[in-house]
Amino acid sequence: MRGYNTMAKMNPPLRTADDVAAIKRGLKDGTIDVIATDHAPHGMDEKSGEFDYAPFGIVGLETALALSLTLASEKLITVAETIAKLSLNPARVMKLDKGTLSPGADADVTIIDPDAAWTVDVSRFRSRSKNTPFSGWILKGKAIQTIVQGK
Repeated sequence: MRGYNTMAKMNPPLRTADDVAAIKRGLKDGTIDVIATDHAPHGMDEKSGEFDYAPFGIVGLETALALSLTLASEKLITVAETIAKLSLNPARVMKLDKGTLSPGADADVTIIDPDAAWTVDVSRFRSRSKNTPFSGWILKGKAIQTIVQGK
């Protein structure tokens, strides 16, 4: 949050490098079995004010997949583990009959291109909000199509 960047103001707040390393260890050893975002978007008018008064939260859905796939590219966890932590595991925690392609299950599928490199450009976000600390980052991995209940 160098320079009191309100685009990085979230709760819980961003942590130290040691905290990030601990989270990565937890993801690797299975202590952390879910990757999620609360997707807390705010209008630029809200986020561009004084730091103390700016609301907590960032757009999470636009970058969650690619940031999570970074863990696989770092060989921290596999792509399959990454996908499970984003889909199957959260469904299990929430006791939802989701996150699986088994016969009779909802046909909810996200087709991804794990090799698609892209630059985070908030002007291309589908979300109405644009508040992200990742603007300008080059990420790899992109959802190219979603299918919900087979459509």
